[in-house]
Amino acid sequence: MPSLDSLDSFLFSLSSDISSPFGIFIQIQGCIICLLLAFGWAAAAYVRKREIRRIRKSVQNGNSFAFICQDINELEHSNQVNLPRVTVIMPLKGFGEHNLHNWKTQLTSLYGGPLEFILVVESTEDHAYNAVSRLLSEFEGSVEARVLVAGLSTTCSQKIHNQLVGVESMNKDTKYVLFLDDDVRLHPGSIGALTHEMEKNPEIFIQTGYPLDLPSGSLGSYCIYEYHMPCSMGFATGGKTFFLWGGCMMANFRKDNCGVVSELRNGGYSDDMTLAAIAGAHKKLITSPPVAVFPHPLASDLNFGRYWNYLRKQTFVLESYTTKVNRVMNRALFAVHCYLSWGFVSPYIMALVHVAAALQFHYKGYSVDEMDYTSGGLSLVYFLGICTFLELLSMWNLTRIEVQLCNMLSPEAPPLSIANYNWCLVFIAMLVDNFLYPISAIRSHFSQSINWSGIRYHLKDGKICKIDRTRTNKDMAPVFTDLGGKLLHGRIGFPTKGSLLNSLSKSFKQSREPKRTE
Repeated sequence: MPSLDSLDSFLFSLSSDISSPFGIFIQIQGCIICLLLAFGWAAAAYVRKREIRRIRKSVQNGNSFAFICQDINELEHSNQVNLPRVTVIMPLKGFGEHNLHNWKTQLTSLYGGPLEFILVVESTEDHAYNAVSRLLSEFEGSVEARVLVAGLSTTCSQKIHNQLVGVESMNKDTKYVLFLDDDVRLHPGSIGALTHEMEKNPEIFIQTGYPLDLPSGSLGSYCIYEYHMPCSMGFATGGKTFFLWGGCMMANFRKDNCGVVSELRNGGYSDDMTLAAIAGAHKKLITSPPVAVFPHPLASDLNFGRYWNYLRKQTFVLESYTTKVNRVMNRALFAVHCYLSWGFVSPYIMALVHVAAALQFHYKGYSVDEMDYTSGGLSLVYFLGICTFLELLSMWNLTRIEVQLCNMLSPEAPPLSIANYNWCLVFIAMLVDNFLYPISAIRSHFSQSINWSGIRYHLKDGKICKIDRTRTNKDMAPVFTDLGGKLLHGRIGFPTKGSLLNSLSKSFKQSREPKRTE
């Protein structure tokens, strides 16, 4: 019988130590977290599936436009002429591979009421300015849309500054304002569905939705997908929620002011977190309709570095706040998220130790008398494996149902599919993302500054106190945003003025082609 060497002795001793009552607690806790995630995704899938059944039933009853409205009688002229005016405000930044398609889905909405689009850029030097200006020329006379130049922000984030400039210039008859990010891919009936809910329940302060990430194949894109999936539970309620996603928010800004503009303008960093805090402070209602789920294709060249920058921005949001209560809530969310993240990862590290010890035990032919080793830890490894399988199955099911719902809500678009989703990478992304989240959160807490789309913001007491901008020149290397792969500045890789139309046409053609990863 071979003797027990020092490395094996350490491995077996470590396996025995993590089989202590505290180690067992950590491992069981990880299994419970997996099962809670599986249950949450199953509940979210139920809400989305119920909407699919409603649309199918409506089609069977003769409503071939069920993807636009629940009752076909709503399409009659007498109803359409009474629809409220909606202003869509889109703050733009840079130009990327999916922007053209996204803008087209927003501009070609089938909403039957008065509708205007205000697309706001920081300056004419922004690459989005020329691209969207040429796009609007194609829709001239058929869509009420214009481009505004907002100038540089001085007291809040550039996005919030662009949004407020849009609000100030919107039509005086506007009843509802819809804020959209330029990476939102709308369905033809999305604006109508949001407006219908606002009209049905005047108590609603803000309506919101959530993106369905379509990974491009890189580990970074799967980390983004995995990061958003747990958050999707809070938006799949089919009604009241406490969460807001800044990519899609509809509100009645003229009626429900509540100091919204001043809170946003005076040091506001995150539009959705600020508005959610205001809604909570004033007991205002936030809802998320079951149809408000939007395809969100990620950049084909989204690398791990861009994912890390995105994660840093997400954790930095918790450092901004509007009131003392909001600060306490953010701190609590900070602590809980960090604890659960490492509570999720730790059991897998322990499982690796148990498996490595078991393999060494059987490979080298040790006897139990030669060491302090127990195989009891393997039973927890098996249980963790079962919980992980149920978790991934539930995530797969929710993604499948949301893809199916998106296909029904956009019947004119190339069908999306999850056939090429790499679920091994999804599992790895879960471990990577949950391991890095506390590191990113702690760094954000101590740095109190963040670089967002080429602009560095500094916080003090939860508000923006300083804004640093890097001067750009034509010879510098290009700078891109994190998710969309949008060019912010730098001339390398951007088409010249003479070839811009050809580039836009090519981008649109590619975006309309069916992509199996979608």
